[in-house]
Amino acid sequence: MPDVSYGTVPRQSGNEPLTENKCTDAVCINASRIYDSCGSKDCLSNLAVYFTPCSQSVINNASSVKICKASVITADVSVESIAFHRGCYAVDVTFYFDISLEAYTCGSTIPSRVNGLAIYGKRSVLYGSESNSKSFSSDSCVVCSQPVTSCGCTEFLPNATVQISEPMALSARLIKGSVPQLPCAPIPECVITYFGDDFAVTGDASVSATIGIFTITQLERNVQIMIPSYDFCIPRKECKPESDDPCEVFSRVDFPNESFFPPNARPEEREKCNFECGCNG
Repeated sequence: MPDVSYGTVPRQSGNEPLTENKCTDAVCINASRIYDSCGSKDCLSNLAVYFTPCSQSVINNASSVKICKASVITADVSVESIAFHRGCYAVDVTFYFDISLEAYTCGSTIPSRVNGLAIYGKRSVLYGSESNSKSFSSDSCVVCSQPVTSCGCTEFLPNATVQISEPMALSARLIKGSVPQLPCAPIPECVITYFGDDFAVTGDASVSATIGIFTITQLERNVQIMIPSYDFCIPRKECKPESDDPCEVFSRVDFPNESFFPPNARPEEREKCNFECGCNG
């Protein structure tokens, strides 16, 4: 069997080279088709932040707080059909955020870094079409279906996918008083493990945070579709081994001109900075 050299393209019959613009065949593949999707930009204001007992003791003695960063720990996604709207489904998402704060105490100029949990729920209604078939695969574990509904029929729900960007940490506010009550729904075990302890139910102060998020929600179903086939993805280049010499690696790094000579702002960017603060005092 002859070897295929890197950088060459296999040929068809008649010694005619295969080009990217020439379709050789149509093949059937199994893929997830997106039936509906939506994007949103949400400013989540006054989110209650829950702390472990150790972090709560720091918040109790704080005089002010400053938000540093917000990140997504995990999300719980569920899908249910909408009554009297065939093919439409509600996608419920619960996001769990890690809120990083700096807490300042009276008489201290060095803040203490603490992390807390913020929870936000969101619902979207999308079209997901209808299906009366189930798929089972040899490479997946055995998963039993849910019992039939009260109407005596089985629901074939689409799959929901939610994408979220890294949250923007906007502000945090210290509130003197009791801590907020934990949500009625149980917090996932992985979130509790993430913080290393249960969350405090008592305290002398609490924190509310404001963050901004961008999300994309999609409803998908597995379908069989025909697509044009060009050829298999054969490598076009050889994998070259990396050198262990640190100086050789450093020699391939470009000189960081931007670090020494910051670029001038373009006129449209300069105009964005011309705004009034609106601060009082």
